[in-house]
Amino acid sequence: MAGSHLRKKTPLSYQDRKYRRVENSGLVPSVVKMAETDLHILAPRPVGDQALQLVSEVRGYIERYIEQHPQFLDSLVPMPINKQAPEVVKKMLTAGMQAGVGPMAAVAGVVAEWVGRGLLAQGADEVIVENGGDLFVARNQECTVAVYAGESPLSGKLAIGLQSDQMNCGVCCSSGTIGHSLSLGNADAVVVVAPSTALADAAATRLGNEVCREKQSINRAFELAGKIDGLSGVVIISGDRLGAWGDIELVQL
Repeated sequence: MAGSHLRKKTPLSYQDRKYRRVENSGLVPSVVKMAETDLHILAPRPVGDQALQLVSEVRGYIERYIEQHPQFLDSLVPMPINKQAPEVVKKMLTAGMQAGVGPMAAVAGVVAEWVGRGLLAQGADEVIVENGGDLFVARNQECTVAVYAGESPLSGKLAIGLQSDQMNCGVCCSSGTIGHSLSLGNADAVVVVAPSTALADAAATRLGNEVCREKQSINRAFELAGKIDGLSGVVIISGDRLGAWGDIELVQL
């Protein structure tokens, strides 16, 4: 497998991985790495071997498609849906179309969801898959996801509460000040919750592009969020400014 295919637009996780602190989940951690894919998985039992097979599978679909359609890797604008594409690629194309970004903006989210749903299909009762700050969450009880926002004074001070009836869902983050992912804005954190992890990832990128240090930019991002079908809620942190939109529960830490 040519790992370089996924490297150029992959939202790589932050090097220090401070966001991987987990408290009182009652689940067993597994870490799975393949090329630049680096997953932190929580499940009732160790799932490393199963997850590694799923990662190989989903990366294979995406990389073979890139070999046949090189523009899929580089496009920063939506690409048309290809009915002959593998299902995972169609999810990325669809998410890019909905959010108004290139399909690779959804790659971290779609990989997390593919692995998570695969583990559920293989018998896991619950699973959380984190891929570079983007999460697929499937729990049987309410849980909270802390928001890491780099040097913002609000970083680590709040979390997003998820109720059991909201899951399965994606919780994805884009940042213009942290990490290696491509963002045209400078928000410290734009976190999107949606039933589709691919869409949450793509939308986080699109909304993050809108946020600058101008105060009104957060409101403009929320106006745009209202035009993207399928989003549940959004949280934006930029410096000492915080905003929330949609069906979102904020929990103080």
